[in-house]
Amino acid sequence: MVQRYRHKKLLFLFFLILFAGLTLYLFLVPDVSRLKKENPKKTSFMEYREKDWKRKDKKFRIHQKWVPFSQISPYLIKSVLIAEDDKFWRHEGFDYEAMQKAIEKDIKAKKFKLGGSTISQQLAKNLYLSPAKTPIRKIIEAIITWRLERALTKKRILELYLNVVEWGDRGIFGIEAASMHYYGKPAYELSPEEASRLAAVLPNPRKYNPLGDSRYVTHRSNLIYSIMVRRGIVVPEYEEVIDVDKENDELETPVDVPPKIEVPQAE
Repeated sequence: MVQRYRHKKLLFLFFLILFAGLTLYLFLVPDVSRLKKENPKKTSFMEYREKDWKRKDKKFRIHQKWVPFSQISPYLIKSVLIAEDDKFWRHEGFDYEAMQKAIEKDIKAKKFKLGGSTISQQLAKNLYLSPAKTPIRKIIEAIITWRLERALTKKRILELYLNVVEWGDRGIFGIEAASMHYYGKPAYELSPEEASRLAAVLPNPRKYNPLGDSRYVTHRSNLIYSIMVRRGIVVPEYEEVIDVDKENDELETPVDVPPKIEVPQAE
């Protein structure tokens, strides 16, 4: 009798979770199909920043200019993939290995951060959600990510991400605005070194400056650049080859970059 009651209780709990999931899917998750051809004018994350500036009485404003995928330096595209989501072309929105490591790290730290986000997940958050790291927000983020991956091509997801991601502490959003702000040139003219430094700050673009002398940015950008050299994306001068070889000898296990990094496959 007790076991029968327990089974009914579990069945009820299952249908309750299923109902909650369907409710989230139908009412809280936006229709992403319009993003196939329509560029978002302002994201939820931009609106969040504007509200924060207003609350703190700061006179900042959003700086962003949309550019098509073809007008972005291939060095920047490769640098961002290496830095943020090296399995982008192969996964379906989620990097389960990275998520498992993030969960294990959270358990040890006794905090709920759940990192290991892919570019698709970051795009879902930037377009529709707030920075709050709550379980409910992560569930909604996962559903939106699933829909983005099924409605859009990988190339379109990457194009959207590069145009809306935050790239500075005073309203710099998107690669075109970032390229003009830091280097005074359009995104398609970025060199491998400039691209590496811009990609290096993405984990915390409000804290780090691509032009600064931070050891973290210098170290991370050098790693990104050296990976591009090893993959044949960049063909350096002789002196640079010597420097990269020396750096690789000193850094057998790169910091913040997985020891085994898979080559993204072209679409």
